[in-house]
Amino acid sequence: MTTLLHIDASARPGRSGEQPHGSHSRRLTARFIERWRQARPGDRILYRDVGQHPPSPVTGEWIHAAFTKPMEREPWMHEALAESDALVDELLEADVIVAGVPMYNFGVPAGFKAYIDNIVRVGRTFGFDRSRQGVPYWPLLADMGKRLVVLSARGDFGYESGQRIAHINHVEPHMRTVFGYLGIDDMHSIAVEYDEFADARLQASLSHAEQRIETLVEELTISLAAGHEARNPAYS
Repeated sequence: MTTLLHIDASARPGRSGEQPHGSHSRRLTARFIERWRQARPGDRILYRDVGQHPPSPVTGEWIHAAFTKPMEREPWMHEALAESDALVDELLEADVIVAGVPMYNFGVPAGFKAYIDNIVRVGRTFGFDRSRQGVPYWPLLADMGKRLVVLSARGDFGYESGQRIAHINHVEPHMRTVFGYLGIDDMHSIAVEYDEFADARLQASLSHAEQRIETLVEELTISLAAGHEARNPAYS
């Protein structure tokens, strides 16, 4: 059984196409999960809405607790890290992370940034040792086969690599950097553009994104099935 972690980060509570002013990124993640359930109904889905229920921001107490060795932590430190521990546990359980992350002011929403700050944890998702020769840090989630799917939405257009304003897109590059730092390098991204124009170009972009989701789900589920068969020759 594969475990998916479905994360929504939009401040908008509804989905476009269903509610006025609904979220395009929520629409895309819902479409992805729906298609995945159809292809693999026995898989487990975890859900986290950091748009409506953002994690607590990192504080000085949080940092003190996180950088204190676990066996030396005082009770208040465990309390300070409890929410972060829960978020990290979910991430560790997940084989596929499906994150709906719209572009807000060229970067990720504040709720998702708080999520990132809570899951980048020394000793849990990355290692660090000052005495280590060369690079003192290393990813702890590498070689786990985790995959990241980023489903985004943008007001303007031309943010893809090589396009006119790719240099001010700090969503996918940020996601690739952060999750790559933890050891999750297998990342796929699909985005809707033209939201601010609200014309036929937006509808075409939505349609194209949904078609790409259909293809991506098919590719990922086939890949998972092939991997399972490789590990279990009796199924081949």
